[in-house]
Amino acid sequence: TCGLLLYVFMLNVDLDEIKRRLSKEVEIRQQAERYLVEARNQLTDSQREIEQLKAQLSYKETDYQAAISAKPALPVVVSFRASILGKGLVAVFENTSDRYLTVVLSVRSPTLSTSRRFKIELNPKSSTDFGHLEGWQFASGDELGLFNDEFGALRLTAP
Repeated sequence: TCGLLLYVFMLNVDLDEIKRRLSKEVEIRQQAERYLVEARNQLTDSQREIEQLKAQLSYKETDYQAAISAKPALPVVVSFRASILGKGLVAVFENTSDRYLTVVLSVRSPTLSTSRRFKIELNPKSSTDFGHLEGWQFASGDELGLFNDEFGALRLTAP
């Protein structure tokens, strides 16, 4: 009978250990499920916010495109000539309007991976040369844009 009592006691100890382990596993699983629910809720909130931002962005983009298309064309004709004093090309900006124009010239060289911005004053009905003496030696393939708040942007590539 002593052996039987010892056997029952050991079974009871093993059973208590199994109950503790099972209880701990249940607790861990419940905690994992809570984290999963919380993560799903955060994901849903984030997706909803992304959709709202996308809608706002597409609205802003259409507004921007409408505003840009409503602006008149910049009254400037751009041509290029070979530099007399150095290498490269010189841009010639011809203001065809009857007013003074201040434009921002943005230039980028894809070849050299460089870019710069310049402010240029253009007199009415006149041409202005812009080359290495003014700060940029143009080369074939250089991308440039002329910007003025009252007019649409003029973008082109040097020949």
